[in-house]
Amino acid sequence: MYAIVEIAGQQFKVAKDQKVYVHRLQGEEGSKVTFDNVLLVEDKGNVTIGAPAIEGAAVTAKILGHLKGDKVIVFKKKRRKGYKKKNGHRQYLSEIQIESIAASGAKKTAKKAAPKKEAAPKAEVKESAATADYSSMTVAELKAAAKEAGIKGYTSLKKAELIEALTK
Repeated sequence: MYAIVEIAGQQFKVAKDQKVYVHRLQGEEGSKVTFDNVLLVEDKGNVTIGAPAIEGAAVTAKILGHLKGDKVIVFKKKRRKGYKKKNGHRQYLSEIQIESIAASGAKKTAKKAAPKKEAAPKAEVKESAATADYSSMTVAELKAAAKEAGIKGYTSLKKAELIEALTK
């Protein structure tokens, strides 16, 4: 059984217990990662192709370590002009080992949207502003509270001056 999966912007043909070097992944050494962008799965001659990805398919891998690749030399030259530039580069890589390939039944990891905040009545905002801890507020929040409180000249005040004016 093998799969073609997209990992860190590149496509890899992977099989169970295979070690693969990929672009640096976020995660600790020894942690498990799941890739759900599986493009093709082959299982005992049965090939499933996604359009573009297979729903419910996932590849689970373990991060073995983080390392740097071989040095790549970048040499630029313009003949007869005396222009030469030599530069080197080592790519940051992660070594992963494929633990399992699930053709179906894997849950897609979706990014959770932040819950929408309902607009609170202004009377409640004034009460919460009076009891709020002004030192933890930003300058923009303090200026908004000063505007609601009817303080004149709040635009030119600094944070400490705004807190002092609001606490009076």
